[in-house]
Parts: sequence; structure tokens; C-alpha cells
Amino acid sequence: MTEGRTDPMTDKFISIEGITKRFTAPGSGSTIVFEELWLSMARGEFVCIIGHSGCGKTTVLNILAGLDVPSAGAVIVDNEAIEGPSLDRAVIFQSHALLPWLTVMGNVTYAVSSKWRFMSKENLHRQAQKFIDLVGLTGAEHKRPSELSGGMKQRVGIARALSIEPKIMLMDEPFSALDALTRGTLQDEVRRICTETGQTVFMITHDVDEAIYLADRVLLMTNGPNAVLAEIVENPLPKRRRREDVHRHPLYYGVRNHIIDFLVTRSKNFAGEMRDKNFDRRAVPMVRPGAPPGEPARPASSDTTDPTPAAAAEAPVTPARPGLIQGGRA
Repeated sequence: MTEGRTDPMTDKFISIEGITKRFTAPGSGSTIVFEELWLSMARGEFVCIIGHSGCGKTTVLNILAGLDVPSAGAVIVDNEAIEGPSLDRAVIFQSHALLPWLTVMGNVTYAVSSKWRFMSKENLHRQAQKFIDLVGLTGAEHKRPSELSGGMKQRVGIARALSIEPKIMLMDEPFSALDALTRGTLQDEVRRICTETGQTVFMITHDVDEAIYLADRVLLMTNGPNAVLAEIVENPLPKRRRREDVHRHPLYYGVRNHIIDFLVTRSKNFAGEMRDKNFDRRAVPMVRPGAPPGEPARPASSDTTDPTPAAAAEAPVTPARPGLIQGGRA
């Protein structure tokens, strides 16, 4: 394995082991949201999960956060089973969820003090200021949420989550309510911060381009109910990628079209594929769209250089296949 690269199959920092979620249905039956979901994540990995509404993405995130419990199976984080909420796991929701009567500093300091109850006031402020600076809010420490833009509020939410130095950051479509320019800026900030800090992230998104830009791996869920984790897409783009270069990468459209093709077509009819291929839920296929034939799937490289051969890098960008959605969201 390449130096500096972690393998989620051997470095099981997070291990989701056969979790199922079912609800009692009217009458005597039950509705299965998803069944026997198996997944491993390495420390420092950024994973996005994509699927249509109703497939259980938020339920998976809530189970990871300890806000919900699976009907079967277990989740292990850093060799400890999740049995409830913990300050080792920070959640960033679609809305900023700030305390309106507190300032930026007050909101972040409140989080810090919840983890380190006996930390001195000076050290509390120092810890909070560190992450306020990290998200680019230096100078806004004494403003209240009503004085902030939507993007600034989400930055406070990110600073608050990072300030408790969680083992995992869980993000539930945190940029979906923002305008395109603000969303892009915050995506850049999250990439920078996670690259610098090595933060482990599990994120829900409906935006295909967002997933390709941010994630090391993209999880593809079939339609619910009875959803399954169908594929794990290894992102072949270089780990340290820049927004302006992503769409020029020779493998970009292969990855994008593969994900969109799944969402538009295969996610609806995956039960047939499962029967034909003798699908094993414990060994979900890992694919690397656009990789040369015979090359095994592998996690996105942590190297700063693009592993794609120079000849391929100079090749013209492959246009998107006709008939597929051309927008960023599915």
C-alpha cells in the first residue's frame, strides 16, 4: 500500500456491523428502512453518503451520533460501541442551531465548556478563539446570530463542532440551505480544515458534485424502504484537489456519470442486480470509475501529486454521456 494511505478494511476506526432499522407499521407488520448495513471507515477519512429520500441516510447518521438505536447490529468507534450521544461525535445539521442570545464566542465557548467542565475561563476562550479563527470569523466574536449571514452562522456551527475536537464530525446536508456562492466557499473551507486537521467526517448530501469534491469515498444507497448499501465509489481524484481543477480531471466525468447513472436508473432496480450477482451485504463492491482495466479500487491518495499518468492528465476532458442529468444535484 502507498505510504501515507490508510485502508478502511484494516484500519477500522469506525465499524458499522450489520445494522438494520425497522419501524412498526399499521396493523401487525413492520417497515424495514434499511437492512444489514456493513461499513468500515479509516481514521481521517471523509465519506459522503448519497441516495434518494427515504433510504435511511439520516437514520444512519443519527445512529452514528447516538441519537437513535439500530433494530439490529452495532456500531463501533475507536473500539467502543456506541450506546448514546457523546462529545466524541459532533453533529452539524442543515440549520445552524445556534443559541440566539449568545455571541459567536459564547456559542463556541459553551460547547468547549460542555466537554472540559473544569477548564479555566482563559483556556476556554483560547480554545474557542482557535476554531473561530480557523473558520475565518476573526473579528466577529461579539456578534449575535441575528447579526450574521447564513454562511457565517454555518461557520459558527462548524467552529463549535470542531472546538470539542471530536473523533467524528457528522454532517447532515450542512450547505443545502445556502446560496451557490456561499455553499462553494464553505465547501472549500471544510476541505481545507479537514485536510489540515485530519478530521474524520461522515456527511449526507444530495449533491453529486459536492460529494466528488469533498469525499474520499461515496456510499451509494438504493431506494427505500428495504434499502441496501449497493456500492462504495473510491474517488480517483487526488486528495489535495482544487475546485477549479476538479472538472478538468480526466476521471471526473467517469465518476460523476457513474454516480448519476446509479441514482437515476440502478438504484430503482438494484434488487435484480443483487439476485444476478449473488450480492453479499458484508462485502459491498468497491468501484473506481475511470481507472484502467485491471487496476484495483483503492482509497483516494493522501499524496499532493496526482497519481494519474501524465499522458492521461493531458488528455481532453470526456464529455458527460448523453441522457444523464447534467445538473449538480440528482
